[in-house]
Amino acid sequence: MKNGTVRRTFSQEVKLDLVRKIEQGDLRVLDVVGTYGVSKTAVYKWLRKYSDLYKKETRVVVEHKSISKKNRELQDHIKKLEQALGQKQMRIDYL
Repeated sequence: MKNGTVRRTFSQEVKLDLVRKIEQGDLRVLDVVGTYGVSKTAVYKWLRKYSDLYKKETRVVVEHKSISKKNRELQDHIKKLEQALGQKQMRIDYL
């Protein structure tokens, strides 16, 4: 152990619970790293060991609902800005 760091061990039950939450999108790997003080490497090892989605042979493309929602919000915002710009341009042309 480096610089007096404490080695933490987690029960299989805790690991399985965290893996399940990552699979369901309730947690991200970085959430587990920050909250539980483990390395990303350890979390990815748990995922490869306990998750069917993250087995080494499997490639999974994940799009979280929040990313899709954020994209829709940004597209709506762009539409509103384009409308406002169009109205301003019409006012300029009128003047």
